[in-house]
Amino acid sequence: MSPFRLLSALRPLLIILAILIAGMPCKTKAAEKLTVVATTSMLADLVKQIGGDRVDVQGLMGPGVDPHLYKPTASDVSRLQNAQVIFYNGLMLEGQMAEMFQQLGKSGRKVHAASDGIPALKILKPEGEAHADPHIWGDAQLWALCVPGVAKSLTDADPEGKAAYEQRAKDYTAELAKLHEWAVKRAASVPKAQRILITSHDAFNYLGRAYGFQVVGVQGISTVSEAGLADIVKIVDFIKQKQLRAVFVESSVPKAAIERISKDSGAKVGGELFSDALGTSGSIKTVNGETYDEGTYVGMLKHNLNTIVESLK
Repeated sequence: MSPFRLLSALRPLLIILAILIAGMPCKTKAAEKLTVVATTSMLADLVKQIGGDRVDVQGLMGPGVDPHLYKPTASDVSRLQNAQVIFYNGLMLEGQMAEMFQQLGKSGRKVHAASDGIPALKILKPEGEAHADPHIWGDAQLWALCVPGVAKSLTDADPEGKAAYEQRAKDYTAELAKLHEWAVKRAASVPKAQRILITSHDAFNYLGRAYGFQVVGVQGISTVSEAGLADIVKIVDFIKQKQLRAVFVESSVPKAAIERISKDSGAKVGGELFSDALGTSGSIKTVNGETYDEGTYVGMLKHNLNTIVESLK
């Protein structure tokens, strides 16, 4: 059969195919999800809560990862370069990545530090530390102040989603307000004299300020340097003097120092707290009739407060 006769014979099929293709939904730019990269799991969850199904959120650091010491991989750099919006905590939490974010911002990419939404007067600057305390998620009210900035950054990159982002931001802010009220009441069930929290490093100062705990970390606000023997002896003496019942290990920090303190002081290890990362997504726990996912910010804070309260009471 000649090419012309073959084309003539196939023409009806080609017409039908063209009609079917024309009727198929076209994946327009507006329908594509916004590609977002967030450094910590807390931030990734925050962006998901506000972005909903309009965003594709990729988190760099998973459960148990220490952001103070994190070194980006080649694939991380590639994801950051291809992202439409980048979110990081700031306040030197991602110490080894700070310069990278500055360079990405200068290159024209949308880069947002969540901590920029918090007034300077609310940021803690521990005595003797080189920089401010970056663990702002310990206080639900403080974390809620990061919501508007995230919503605005998403809107700037995706103006058509403005109404959706604003509504989800409003809803999530209300949820965080309820979480804060719950945390205040939960903490109040521990007598004030017993509200002393001994942890591996100073990741809970904002939690302590918000919910009435004195926080004593073996290390400072960063985990770059290890705890020395003098630090451990000092904490052991403090525990014995106060007759404290429990000390706590952290999910993102080696447990050896706290386990040594527990052994030398007689205080039990009260449990593991999520410090610089959320728990595993889908890890569902039920405490006092409440069920929550430890892989979300709400679940993380509830886990921490429940663990602290049950061990100190």
